[in-house]
Amino acid sequence: MARFCVCIAPTTGQARAHVEAMGGSGGDRTVMDGVAGAGLGLIPGEPGRAEGPFAAYGLTAVGEVTLHNRPDLVAALHAEGEPVPARCSDGELLLRCWARLGEAGPALAEGMFVLAVLDRGDLVLIRDQVGARTLFHARAGRAWAASTSLRALRRWPALGTSMNVSAVRSFLTFAYLPGEETLLTGVREVLPGRVVRLSADGTVTESVYWEPRENIAQPVPEDPAEYVTELRTLLERATADRLPVAEPAAVLLSGGIDSSLVTALAARLHNRPVHTYSISFGDELPNELGYSGLVAAHCRTRHRVLSVSGETVASRLAEAAALLDSPVGDPLTVPNLLLAEAVAADGASCVLNGEGGDPVFGGPKNLPMLVQEMHREAGAPWDEDRATAYLRSYRKCWTDLPALLTAQTLDALRDAPLPQRFVEPYLSAGAGGPHRMGHLLNQLLHCNLRTKGAHHILTKVERLTASQGIEGRAPLFDRRVVDHAFATPPAYKLRGSAEKWILKEAVRDLLPATVVDRPKSGMRVPVQQWLSGPLRELGNDLLLSRQSAGRGLFRADTVRTWMKGEGTLLPRQGGKLWLVLTLELWLRSYAL
Repeated sequence: MARFCVCIAPTTGQARAHVEAMGGSGGDRTVMDGVAGAGLGLIPGEPGRAEGPFAAYGLTAVGEVTLHNRPDLVAALHAEGEPVPARCSDGELLLRCWARLGEAGPALAEGMFVLAVLDRGDLVLIRDQVGARTLFHARAGRAWAASTSLRALRRWPALGTSMNVSAVRSFLTFAYLPGEETLLTGVREVLPGRVVRLSADGTVTESVYWEPRENIAQPVPEDPAEYVTELRTLLERATADRLPVAEPAAVLLSGGIDSSLVTALAARLHNRPVHTYSISFGDELPNELGYSGLVAAHCRTRHRVLSVSGETVASRLAEAAALLDSPVGDPLTVPNLLLAEAVAADGASCVLNGEGGDPVFGGPKNLPMLVQEMHREAGAPWDEDRATAYLRSYRKCWTDLPALLTAQTLDALRDAPLPQRFVEPYLSAGAGGPHRMGHLLNQLLHCNLRTKGAHHILTKVERLTASQGIEGRAPLFDRRVVDHAFATPPAYKLRGSAEKWILKEAVRDLLPATVVDRPKSGMRVPVQQWLSGPLRELGNDLLLSRQSAGRGLFRADTVRTWMKGEGTLLPRQGGKLWLVLTLELWLRSYAL
């Protein structure tokens, strides 16, 4: 397992010294010969799929690349008259596509990838369309550095990074970091579907090589059968492309429609057994185990239920937080890590999941915004713009920040850009730009895909599964499935009171009706019980500690009130306190 780092600087010696300071191995000098002012290397011991350096057509690159449609890329190169070596890694194949096809190369690719290319003195960074893997960059002095490891950039002495207070506010607002911003000053994240070119003179050029488009046929057909049939074909291909070779398939099965349809497709398409995994927080809590068990029996999988106690969460929470490049305020982080451990222990190389159904096809989280839009009255005292309403609908800590943050922190944020900036580009209609969609539902889905999808769901899954040496693969985030979803009339996604209607219709024949037609309930995570039980001591020790107070972020009186279960936060008090605790653990793991 390894991640990578790469640097360009005025001299080759300086670049290689920067790479070594970040923990890089220095790279293969035979491949790097003739590449002046650059250094790259792998970072051993950090969980990832880094490979390289490799070279093609005068370009040198390093990457973390898993391709699900190699034959398509090979065919595209052959059509250009370009041969492909018999022993060509996924990373080298993607580099060849970039060199010969330009931005059409990564746009054609389907998979999980980030690629850093040394190109005539520039450093070119490419991230996959939906954000399955992550890449960061920073400038110090006259040098650029990029890495798939945020810790590597934290270690870079020339950068001297510190805590980014603006990102603290963003995290407390969203429960993740929704854009380029990171918690390290001076470090930016490459956005999905982008190519970022870093030039030696400090210039940054960004281009968009893929963004979903609202390509809805007019007039809208009365019969949705064609859309349903095409979606089924795409779902089958997306699942088949992600199945392992010559080993049983592993699927995380919650019992909801999304993970259930992936399980059913895997069982139908794979020529080996299918193993499914669910989690339980105890029989006394509402859960979906009845549905996951029903699906497992229906699809004849080998099913396993992992019991997760509050004591286990308390003992593993710091470890799980430290595995993430950016904090995620999701109480399922430790359970997700335990599932990854179980899958790896069974010998699997990858595990499929049902992530992506809500942000792509219209889950229930869109309903508050749709209702808000129905009752908007311009000029009324209660009216607010869409971006502000969107933040409020998250129901995280945004409205509590005046009481949670210290006067010192609030003053530091006075002139900082507002968090609404992350969602505003998606929530308005009109032509032009990569964000514009006309229908409100598509605007909400696009926003969810580009914020929570890329910066919470996919990155969390990738980091936790990579820590166990396996890949987490999400068929519903397949680029071709996403393209189809935004070409589908919104009335086929939200049809009456039925959410994700077209997705359900596409797989209705694969699953029991009680699974297809039941409303989404979600997994009930006993956060409040954990915080008042096994995590109470940990929370007090961390959040009221001298180290936490020394940062000057949070008001101790507010934290004490929340820890005691007092104040006006109920019933979502546990979730908000969880964000603060998660952030504290992450900051400690990065020595911030």
